[in-house]
Amino acid sequence: MNRPAPEPIDLAKLPELASDVIRKDRFPYLASIDGDQPRVRPVSPVRTDGFTVYVANLRSYHKTAEIEANPNVELCYLDEGHDQVRITGVAEIVDDRSLLQEIWDANPLMRQYLGSVDNPQLIVYCIRPKQVRFMREWALEYHDVPLPS
Repeated sequence: MNRPAPEPIDLAKLPELASDVIRKDRFPYLASIDGDQPRVRPVSPVRTDGFTVYVANLRSYHKTAEIEANPNVELCYLDEGHDQVRITGVAEIVDDRSLLQEIWDANPLMRQYLGSVDNPQLIVYCIRPKQVRFMREWALEYHDVPLPS
């Protein structure tokens, strides 16, 4: 069997290629640390601004304690062509009331399940990227995506 040849990458288009993968994958995987054990689960971002991703969570979920103990996380996106984007960053709790309201207003499922933006179970994390990497299927090589200053 011949090894597949990846499609060449125009490095100047890395931000666009990475953004396209993010746009196509509605349920990326979030990795966090539970003591010395990595934990991975699918999440549904409630907002994405460039490579900054917002994820809603409930205080009662185990990942809440994991992120509180160690806010370093990674999101992994995969599109139907198996191109991949990994966003390594720090999860911070959003406490800006106007931003929370914008996110709340834009997410009918949150409203349906939680009833109020003031629900004490609700936490929204902002995952700010420290590093974004893109990999084309079969290339087996990550490319660092330049982050805006």
